Amino acid sequence: MADLSRVESIQYPAAHYGHLTENQQQQLDAFKLLCQEQGYYTPADLAKDIEASHDDETMLRFLRARRFVPQDAFKQFKDTEDWRKEHDLGNLYKTIDIEEYEQTRRLYPQWLGRRDKRGIPVYVFEVAPLNSKNIAGYEKQLANSTSTSTKVATKHLRLFALYESLIGFVQPLCSAVARRHPETPISQSNNIVDISGVGLKQFWNLKGHMQDASQLATAHYPETLDRIFIIGAPAFFPTVWGWIKRWFDPITVSKIFILSSADVFPTLSQYIDPENIPKKYGGQLDFKWGDLPHLEPAIESSIEWINPNIQEGRKTFPIGPITWEKHADGSLTAIAIGTEKGQPRHRPIFRIPHPVNANIRAGQPIENTPVDEAELRLTTVGTATQPPDTDIDAASLEPPPSDTDTPESNSIPAPSTTDSRSLPVREGTSETRYAQQDRTHAAGQLADGTPDAAVKDHGHGDKTVTMEPSTVGQAPKDVSIKTEGSPAPGIIDQAKQVAAQASAAVASAASTVAGGVSGSAAQEKVVEKSAEEKNLEAEVDAKADPVIEEYLREKTKVDA
Repeated sequence: MADLSRVESIQYPAAHYGHLTENQQQQLDAFKLLCQEQGYYTPADLAKDIEASHDDETMLRFLRARRFVPQDAFKQFKDTEDWRKEHDLGNLYKTIDIEEYEQTRRLYPQWLGRRDKRGIPVYVFEVAPLNSKNIAGYEKQLANSTSTSTKVATKHLRLFALYESLIGFVQPLCSAVARRHPETPISQSNNIVDISGVGLKQFWNLKGHMQDASQLATAHYPETLDRIFIIGAPAFFPTVWGWIKRWFDPITVSKIFILSSADVFPTLSQYIDPENIPKKYGGQLDFKWGDLPHLEPAIESSIEWINPNIQEGRKTFPIGPITWEKHADGSLTAIAIGTEKGQPRHRPIFRIPHPVNANIRAGQPIENTPVDEAELRLTTVGTATQPPDTDIDAASLEPPPSDTDTPESNSIPAPSTTDSRSLPVREGTSETRYAQQDRTHAAGQLADGTPDAAVKDHGHGDKTVTMEPSTVGQAPKDVSIKTEGSPAPGIIDQAKQVAAQASAAVASAASTVAGGVSGSAAQEKVVEKSAEEKNLEAEVDAKADPVIEEYLREKTKVDA
């Protein structure tokens, strides 16, 4: 099993509420004051029993994402608050059609109803079901959606709903249940991503699907991801990893563990108890993809059912969004909301009579305490489990989302245009850096500075440098006359053309699985595919994965 390197970082519970350093606490106080002065935060008033507009852990998510720089955190926080207001997310989550919500839930990571050893919820995401047939069916469902908006695509609205469920229902539930640090709210999630049986064409076509979710989280739901465990990576995965990881920001990449079949259970069991790991990954949990949560005993013992849903003899949640109602005695009631058959839904599901964090929710101050060494051993990054980096032609790849700039409030963040990777050594230049510079007027220029002979002094401090480009660190330029016309495309060029056309033909279908939340009653139009597009898809489907893989290998190869 690959070594897991320890990193002194801001992973849970370090740098979270109740475990701040003196400097981090000062920055949190400064951040809240800045947000209050700008009208984006209202502090708690215990005398009037009024809670703060945002709890400290929510504020800390933005601070951790911006390395505890209050001004940078405020920019992202402001953009997010403006974005939430623009799309009326609170109301959208309350009114989304529950069947439409369920359609999207089945295409994204699903909560097991279980937690890791620290109390962080564990999600599973099986990618294979996101095939062309299911994506096409989902696209038709989107076109008939009743939960829409004039400001954003329906697929994005539904994705918003899933993130709202994570931060508004699942994380508060996990925070209210007994665990090692009841004083520290749960604000993240773990994800097991199963890519078993996924072909290269399917993987390539899901690029938009993956980017939509990652960019939305980076922009408006920062620091909600703890780890991603990738399982079942096919043989071609090392080939494409170089460009896959550029779909995500660097911090997200550091949280990704890529596990061989032999490492799956040994690695997962370091972080998750066996009874909370699905059987197909070596654990004891009988969970099937698409199931509603199988609640763990610790959660079951903390709640009192009022109106549960029954799935295969088990009590669980109903489909659709769920929110919380808080009571004066500190107890919580889970309420099923959304729209069911055109009517608003408001149905109590269960209650938590004694949340472990009741005093904290009431705004009681808490003393910061250090994290012991045993817990810090679980503070790791997944870099050591990832395939080694390969040189990639930067011109042929889209850069990853920025890790520092905050996007405009009405859009998903734009990609960064910077790339800090070192360039490969040009072929033809020796290790000594002198071979192709010898016997020219520029000999020694790179190592020793510009020679006197190459500098022309015009007087009055005006100097110019004369240099023959073909003699510095490279072979002479090719000045031969090119023949007219181009040769017939070879198999690689044909593969490139087919893959590029196929990507364009299915881009809308592949990206529609990005999900969202509700809005007005506008309808999305389904564009009928032309006969040419249908013939093209049939031709692509007939191609074997190795042809497309050869295209990607060519795409990631460094130009000589």
